[in-house]
Amino acid sequence: MNKGSVITMTEQGLQVPTYPIIPFIIGDGSGPDIWAAASRVVDAAVSAAYGESRGIVWEEVLAGEKAFNEVGSWLPAETVEAFQTKLIGIKGPLTTPVGGGIRSLNVALRQGLDLFCCLRPVTYFQGIETPVKAPEKVDMVIFRENTEDIYAGIEFESQSEEAAQFYAWLKETHPERAKKVRFPENSGFGIKPVSRDGSQRLIRSAIEYAIANKRKYVTLVHKGNIMKFTEGGFRDWGYELAKTEFGAEPIGKGPWCQLPCGIIIKDCICDAFLQEILIHPEEHDVVATLNLNGDYCSDALAAQVGGIGIAPGGNINYKTGHAVFEATHGTAPMLAGQDKANPSSVILSAEMMLRYMGWIEAADAIIVALNKAISKKCVTADLAEMIPSSTTLSCSAFADAMIAEL
Repeated sequence: MNKGSVITMTEQGLQVPTYPIIPFIIGDGSGPDIWAAASRVVDAAVSAAYGESRGIVWEEVLAGEKAFNEVGSWLPAETVEAFQTKLIGIKGPLTTPVGGGIRSLNVALRQGLDLFCCLRPVTYFQGIETPVKAPEKVDMVIFRENTEDIYAGIEFESQSEEAAQFYAWLKETHPERAKKVRFPENSGFGIKPVSRDGSQRLIRSAIEYAIANKRKYVTLVHKGNIMKFTEGGFRDWGYELAKTEFGAEPIGKGPWCQLPCGIIIKDCICDAFLQEILIHPEEHDVVATLNLNGDYCSDALAAQVGGIGIAPGGNINYKTGHAVFEATHGTAPMLAGQDKANPSSVILSAEMMLRYMGWIEAADAIIVALNKAISKKCVTADLAEMIPSSTTLSCSAFADAMIAEL
């Protein structure tokens, strides 16, 4: 059996060997069922596309409940090191421990590896009935900033010494702003860092993606009308970048601009954007936004095309090459061990991973197989609720159905 080689990053980009070592986290709750199904689909797609000339060497690493039970740590240093040295990996859903310790294992991985971009493509698979009239109009790719905003986790608990010290500093240095704190004695405080560098590297990646994939728009989604120096800064730095690095020219009297290739750079207030994706989804294409906005918007868009069970995600640093692809849903502990969960989120996240690696034929094969399985109305229970006259399959049987289409 091929022992595999490590993916590397050079000035020419990712260098992927024919048998790359890919670390994976099996996930908590329904994670083991999902991974058993998803990994078979991925291996079959690679085999269908390349025969024995390429293959993935899977390397399990620990995180979440399994890691805590086996080695006493929710996120062992060895796991972070494996993703650091192997560059690309994939993970199932993880439990966030209650109480002290890590706030979120997902956030810890993103920040530890500086995976500044959360990439969330949202597209519709024919045959699924959704809450909207024309789900086929939704075809967007969300670039969500991953390392800043309130997800940085800089908070001071209500009635703690830290909160009291923070308010005392605010009152002494900015007395007018301190007056805006209605109940200082029992307020918790959070800090929202948003930088020019962090914003522009995210927006740069979104614009480069739009150019490479011949998209029409890049929409900067923000709440800059209220948070003028953070989200407003994100918006302004985005337009600045488009003009200085990509040669965008203004359109009309507003801030909108257009790249030489024809792509339009525009912006939208986040609450208005949540209306826009329902009313005019075809007017938005590639979306660049901050961390919290991206969380809300990507889940709302997933609901429009069939739910988070078929929503993939990837966390990427385009400069270093590091990437961790993941299920975007929770652990669904009530389904653990029952072979009922939908493996599509991990399967589609693996499709993203293959595409990122340059294995386009295998990635395309997965999309074709999933489309065929859904069109034949052979799906897991969550999708069966949205597809009339469908046949409900187990998690493993759904994988079998997809493999039969390869």
